Amino acid sequence: MCLNIARPDAIDVLLSRRSVKTRDMVEPGPSDEEMAVILKAGMRVPDHGKLSPWRFFVYSGTAREALADIISDAFCKESQTLSDAQSAKMQRFAVQAPRLVILASCPSREKPIPDWEQHLSAGASAMSMLIAAHMLGYVGQWLTDWPAYSPRLKAHLGLGDADKIAGFLFFGSAGDQPPERPRPDPDSLVQYYRTRADLDG
Repeated sequence: MCLNIARPDAIDVLLSRRSVKTRDMVEPGPSDEEMAVILKAGMRVPDHGKLSPWRFFVYSGTAREALADIISDAFCKESQTLSDAQSAKMQRFAVQAPRLVILASCPSREKPIPDWEQHLSAGASAMSMLIAAHMLGYVGQWLTDWPAYSPRLKAHLGLGDADKIAGFLFFGSAGDQPPERPRPDPDSLVQYYRTRADLDG
């Protein structure tokens, strides 16, 4: 495999990707083979120290329903502000789309790489998976919400105290063509420095 080949046409992929709400996703989701490609993309990200500081938990079919029960039970035991609407939302959380990946950020102690940098690698992993799904013709959404901070769910996944649930990545097909949404104005966010005088103000 040749690396870093110029692909100017691929820029369109980055500039046309957008998140799609889980309620707007329909079957089919990525196949097992396509999911393997998406996960491989999620592991091909900047990773200072080559520590692989991420873990992936992939759910489809009735496994999503079992996870939904775990999340709902954890919510009932942990939440201080329990309501019927919130309980119903947690019961539906894991079954919102055909495929679900829980991405965990798991800092390694093998090398003196700051946790912050390792957590950033997990964020890069999530973005790479969303882009890979887009390139394969699927849509995705990266969510956190209450379950991302549940001690019981972390324990169920076998995660340690320093580990974090970086997010829930939902994948499926678009029911309708997703509309564009407002995007930031680059001029309000970017500063360019071309000469020494630019730095001197």
